[in-house]
Amino acid sequence: MTAALAELLAEKGPRYRTATEYVEAALRQAILTGALPPGSPLRQEELAAAFKVSRMPIREALRQLEAQALVDFQPHKGAVVVEITPEDAADNYAIRAALEPAALRHSLPHLTEADFRLAEEIVDAMDSETDDSRLGALNRRFHMALYARAGLPRLLALTAQHLAGADRYLLFHVAAFGRAHLHQDQHRALLEASRARDADAATAILEAHLAEANATLQHYLQRRGAPAG
Repeated sequence: MTAALAELLAEKGPRYRTATEYVEAALRQAILTGALPPGSPLRQEELAAAFKVSRMPIREALRQLEAQALVDFQPHKGAVVVEITPEDAADNYAIRAALEPAALRHSLPHLTEADFRLAEEIVDAMDSETDDSRLGALNRRFHMALYARAGLPRLLALTAQHLAGADRYLLFHVAAFGRAHLHQDQHRALLEASRARDADAATAILEAHLAEANATLQHYLQRRGAPAG
């Protein structure tokens, strides 16, 4: 882990408001890109020394990553990078399939033209983005732009949490099958139906989008012989 962190910290990245945000973003990138592989221990003392911060922002960042299903706290081991299994992916997509259509239905009547333009700009940005590690954040921003007017803070918080946890699955899609599996056609169809205020069509597109993404990922994880849990 030391070599991976050293390489990561040598890179120049965006500035963050707090040490916690910086640590969280750096560790997230390392986990999603595989620089910190599944099962890697994340020792607070070592991380604090590597990032040149106290243990408090390290601890807070690890808890944020735990909420995003990227880190697990195990008895007698502490924090470790999670294993990626077909069951993990199915669980994430099942939760998203329960939350996101509800968020969309509640949000749709209140979305503005500015919201639709923002969502369209994000889809375009995904097309032009050359850094795969940024695709997860763009995907989250697109979906949350359509859910943001739901007026249900706890539903939106849960939705955002599980969307964040899906970043790693999106990267696997791209790595295994190429950018065609970003499903940009489905994103645009979802945006078009939402713009037309067709709640039934929009939620049907969203449900199909999530189901197809899950099926593709299940096939990939099972084919590569991921552990069963």
